Amino acid sequence: MTRLVLVDDQAVIRAGFRVIFESEDDLEVVGEASTGPDAVAVVARTAPDVVCMDVRMPGGDGLAATRRILAAGPDAPAVLVVTTFDLDEYVFGALEAGASGFLLKDAEPEELVAAVRRLADGSGLLDQAVTRRVIAEFARRQPAPAPGGAAALLTAREADIVRVLALGRSNEEIARELFIEPSTVKSHLTRAMAKIGTRDRLQTVVWAYRNGLARVGDEPRSDP
Repeated sequence: MTRLVLVDDQAVIRAGFRVIFESEDDLEVVGEASTGPDAVAVVARTAPDVVCMDVRMPGGDGLAATRRILAAGPDAPAVLVVTTFDLDEYVFGALEAGASGFLLKDAEPEELVAAVRRLADGSGLLDQAVTRRVIAEFARRQPAPAPGGAAALLTAREADIVRVLALGRSNEEIARELFIEPSTVKSHLTRAMAKIGTRDRLQTVVWAYRNGLARVGDEPRSDP
């Protein structure tokens, strides 16, 4: 069972999300909050797996709440930013703070449910157009990395896989592009994430852009 906390200053939005989630057998809403500070307290009390976080709330923004929630480290829940704005300064801040995915509030119910399930299993959310646009803009804002640097932590194969992952590819697509098995992609990606300290695919993509392993306009390599 995936435990959820809903954070939004509008009660009608929280009520609508609750109806969507509680119609699913594997999802349970364990708490709600209407401000950022309340969200931090509710998360500490209920220990959810995923937080659906609004980023613009008059009683305390979701950006500060996301930072505080994710400061707990590996045991922190995944944060799904649900926003009205697809290119918003708050969204960029949440990405830097470690959010694991983004959706617009007008997403279809099945998209919302699928997003929560992906975050709960550690996949992150890479397949939404808003996420790709946010990552591209985020990448353009990053300073140039130092030569070598953190990317030297990875083997050549791990670096290739992370580089192609940054293009939004699934494990199966990465396997086809690099002429390896999907199981090999999964094992290499798991080791790479452990080395660089990322918790999901989205944050691994952010790391790749921050460290110069991926750049906007890159094309995947397919050499063995």
